[in-house]
Amino acid sequence: MARYLAITGGVGGAKLALGLAHVLTPDEVLFVVNTGDDFEHLGLAISPDLDTLTYTLADLNNTELGWGRRDETWQCLDTLAELGGESWFRLGDRDLALHFHRTQLLRAGASLSQVTAEIARRLGIRHGLAPMSDQPIRTIVHTAKGALNFQHYFVRDRCAPAVTGFHFDGIPSARLSPVVADWLTDCQGVIICPSNPFVSVDPVLAVPGMREALARLPVVAVSPIVDGMAIKGPTAKMMAELKVPATAAQVASHYGELLTGFVLDEADAAVHDTLPVRTVVTRTVMLTLQDRIDLARVTVEFLQSLAH
Repeated sequence: MARYLAITGGVGGAKLALGLAHVLTPDEVLFVVNTGDDFEHLGLAISPDLDTLTYTLADLNNTELGWGRRDETWQCLDTLAELGGESWFRLGDRDLALHFHRTQLLRAGASLSQVTAEIARRLGIRHGLAPMSDQPIRTIVHTAKGALNFQHYFVRDRCAPAVTGFHFDGIPSARLSPVVADWLTDCQGVIICPSNPFVSVDPVLAVPGMREALARLPVVAVSPIVDGMAIKGPTAKMMAELKVPATAAQVASHYGELLTGFVLDEADAAVHDTLPVRTVVTRTVMLTLQDRIDLARVTVEFLQSLAH
């Protein structure tokens, strides 16, 4: 039985992760999640990408908003706003319970990997998911208006400032989550989900030891850019501001020699034979659960073909 590692962050990554969870058993895939977006807010430890994947795999995600839990209420935050507190980061009443619980467990001495596994178990998730590291890593977005914490850029300022670059605080002292490190000792391939390459995938790849571990494995990435546009999030906007083409080909170039294969959408079929890496063309826009499953199946079969 082959084992695979899936790198994910954000809503786009969670969509494919859900498809992979339908195609691969819990013994066949581990999801490693970006934690560069994590921050402390209102005294609580917030892990947005971990929560997005957790709610998605537990079938609790809010499909209307694209983030948070469904059937949410906002009484706590509304009252906080009335009192003059910070309400720019939307934390629903149900969502708050998870953050309270995570914060309590962390303060009691549990690692983020242990807390993540405990929450997943409580919510009935059978597949494994783990943070990229138990040490805090924070994505800093450099903009024309100065350096911003990722959530200040992404949520508070709604991605408005022009981006000039990124760095990841905490990388030198970080280590791979023990869950991820152990999985990589017997892993046959890696899938990079269609997440933002700069702020969802690069932080994971920057953790000491990750690139070295992936260098010996076949790695397939699914493009988050389709016909020059990002299906979700600010990827295309960031690329334009960084003065690189907002194309699937540029995403493949960004990952460079790390890639063994690249999954293109049908809208980008014209570049199929022009990239210096093996490619497969399929429908990558995931509107339904079946779309997620179909893309997952194509991606896994492609990865398996490269491993032989």
